[in-house]
Amino acid sequence: MPSRLRREPRPDTLAVDGETVSIRRSARRRRTVSARFEEGRIVALVPEALPAAEERRLVEQLTRRLRSRETRTGDAELETRARTLSARYLGGRAEPSSVRWSGRQQRRWGSCTPSTGEIRISESARALPEEVLDYVLLHELAHLIEPGHGPRFWAELAGYPRLERARGFLDGVSFAQDRGLTTPTG
Repeated sequence: MPSRLRREPRPDTLAVDGETVSIRRSARRRRTVSARFEEGRIVALVPEALPAAEERRLVEQLTRRLRSRETRTGDAELETRARTLSARYLGGRAEPSSVRWSGRQQRRWGSCTPSTGEIRISESARALPEEVLDYVLLHELAHLIEPGHGPRFWAELAGYPRLERARGFLDGVSFAQDRGLTTPTG
């Protein structure tokens, strides 16, 4: 019968550049390691069997990468723009926890996680006309109030005067991309 090695208990937090990172270990997780923001704190998800030194190295690397993405040029401006739009068109009811540019959005202009308040806007949207980018931001902000795409969702956006024009623009871009009439940006 193989003997099981007893591991020293490892702490559930790790200090990285003066910031406390929470670590969640999982026996089900085999190889992947990830980090994300939860309620303003960084949480690293790691395999339970990962050696302590490797865990530390990967958590530090992921934390720095996550922080650098968050503070990239333009994210603060994008968040300010979103908050201004929320105040103007949604009565300030949509309060995102973060709004940032994302290089990982390939098929969407934006995405929102209502449970955390996080909004991500595709890097490709940087090339959109301002009124269309404003619509993309408002669309994601409205999901913080109404998660689905039902009548209540569209009622939230009804106050944006360029709503139909922006939707038509994005439909046209999608039509052209789907038919190879243009190359997607990003």
